[in-house]
Amino acid sequence: MAINQWVRRGGRLVVGVAGALVLGATGCGRGGDEAGKPSDTAVAGTRLCGGSAVTAHAAEALRVITGASRFEDEKYTIAHAGQELSGGSGGPGTVDGDVCRIYTPVGRPEVELRITWLRSDGTPAGDPAPKFTVLPMGERALTATDGAVIRFACRSGKLTGSAPAHVDIGVERGGMPTEPEGDPDELKDAYATVAHSFSLAMAKELGCETDGGLEPRPSSDPAPR
Repeated sequence: MAINQWVRRGGRLVVGVAGALVLGATGCGRGGDEAGKPSDTAVAGTRLCGGSAVTAHAAEALRVITGASRFEDEKYTIAHAGQELSGGSGGPGTVDGDVCRIYTPVGRPEVELRITWLRSDGTPAGDPAPKFTVLPMGERALTATDGAVIRFACRSGKLTGSAPAHVDIGVERGGMPTEPEGDPDELKDAYATVAHSFSLAMAKELGCETDGGLEPRPSSDPAPR
């Protein structure tokens, strides 16, 4: 779902991939046993989602969001998501899917983060909902206290269809909606940092020219109006 469509539907991030997110949700419980024994499969943030998607700065951002420094994931990888994305027809419309999901381990307050990809044939349009802060990253970056999304343009021989492709990487807190806890500015920076980390990893995986216009480090300064 394009960024302007998210905005028109009340600002919820990555709603367009709800169907994909449901796949695999049942039966993929978090580590540990029924008595709440801590999981022995939890890993550091930098090892999540294939080990190439989360920078040290993004791992620290995950701690800000979740309060945890070790996590479980569903073993999805940037490489697998890149194969799915590049395998799309590239025709009019959109295709979408999961990058990975991240969970706090058993014994910690339960938090689920959903990282998704979406490829569309249009550029961002429309004004964001009030809850979003616009950041100067890629074609457009939106961040809030419960999620963030970055869109970048990708020219790559791995992608079929018209060039450039427009790729959105979204990070959203899963589960029932709750009021985010913590400093709002810190949460916005943290979500933007995680979204940037996954976006840059995807741009590199796809072989996008100039890494899709993404800088090596995220920006937390609001974009000029």
